[in-house]
Amino acid sequence: MFMVFLESVLERLPFNAAMLYLPIGWLLGPSGIGLIHIDLRSHADALTVITRVALLLSLFTVGLKLRVAFRGEGSRLWWLPLRLGVLSMVITVPLLAICISFLFGLQFAVALLLAAILAPTDPVLASDVQIQNVDDPDQLRFGLSGEGGLNDGSAYPFVILALMLLGVTDDIAKVDHFGWFVAWGVFAGIGCGALAGWTLSRTVLSARQRFGLALGMEEFMAIGVIMLSYGVAELIHGIGFLAVFAAGLAMRQVESASSGDKPAGELIAAAQDSGKNAAAVHPEQAPVYLTETVLGFNQQLEHFAEFFMVLLIGILLSEYGLSGEGVLLAGLLFFVVRPIAVWLGLLGSGTETSHRWLIAWFGIRGVGSLYYLCFVLQFWHDKLTARIAQDVLTVLALSILLHGISSTPLMHLYWRKRVAAKEGGESGREVK
Repeated sequence: MFMVFLESVLERLPFNAAMLYLPIGWLLGPSGIGLIHIDLRSHADALTVITRVALLLSLFTVGLKLRVAFRGEGSRLWWLPLRLGVLSMVITVPLLAICISFLFGLQFAVALLLAAILAPTDPVLASDVQIQNVDDPDQLRFGLSGEGGLNDGSAYPFVILALMLLGVTDDIAKVDHFGWFVAWGVFAGIGCGALAGWTLSRTVLSARQRFGLALGMEEFMAIGVIMLSYGVAELIHGIGFLAVFAAGLAMRQVESASSGDKPAGELIAAAQDSGKNAAAVHPEQAPVYLTETVLGFNQQLEHFAEFFMVLLIGILLSEYGLSGEGVLLAGLLFFVVRPIAVWLGLLGSGTETSHRWLIAWFGIRGVGSLYYLCFVLQFWHDKLTARIAQDVLTVLALSILLHGISSTPLMHLYWRKRVAAKEGGESGREVK
């Protein structure tokens, strides 16, 4: 209720809502009024499920926002998130692991595990810097959105590799050959997710366009696609996070192909004029109506997920406390490792220097890292777990605070420069 009344005020303040959720969670925990006590190790199973659901909702939402075709001119834009989500990830994890092992004296396998947990950027808390308008695939926002959708899945093999080195993978999955495990996980995850998103979208649209069946309950379709794509991927040993992201992408690609070159905003306005029932079965408006309805519902769920996840981080931080080692680790990750990984990953891409610096800074850490921490603590029982948990929670808290303070003013500055450059270019063409 506090957030309901504060929403209009927050729009004028230079920080996001997550910065308020965090101290509220801390106050509810043992260091505050002591209302809630959560032990990560004893509740790791339940917390893994909770954080996984929040992450899946956000990954599907990110996929639905990326309305750029894989062919033609749009294919060039896709290289940016691919470089960030795969190449920069491959650089981040070993580089951070080497630094952790050298600076903090941890065994390399433990350092690799900690690096893998902290490596993925967050799709839940990064909404301020992600795609806002599906018809305007801004390079910076598109790159950050795509990276957030990809690297939660690309971090998974590194987590499993670290657990293998620690000798605990037999409790998770039988991995006979790590290379085949990764290759199949990526192929199966993306394949079954894309197939589920495409098939279910085409089925619903065919029922509406050909037979005039306005099935309704698009909200249930969102949950159904997410759980079906993730469940099937896990059953065949694919990477479920990649499956859900691919399902969202496939659903958006079906809409984009059906809509042709027409902007989604124009079709949405036409659908609103037609009315819900008419738009749901209209040959031209039905695809965008379906996709935008699912996206709108998922974004509402994402807001709830953000609230509960940051509240949970605050409660856990109140339980474990901040660590000086975690502060040093955050500085190392934010100001050294992330910029190096971004610059190396984007070599030869032609990305503007200002964009590279912004991308390097907005490597927001959050729910993805919390999920992997909970996931690992289900299987790895060691005296170092409390230290690892404290370091991870410290990095997450600092990311929420530092990126929360900077995201709004930096993105406003970036947008003003982009508008000014666009207006300047149009003026130059008129003079010519």
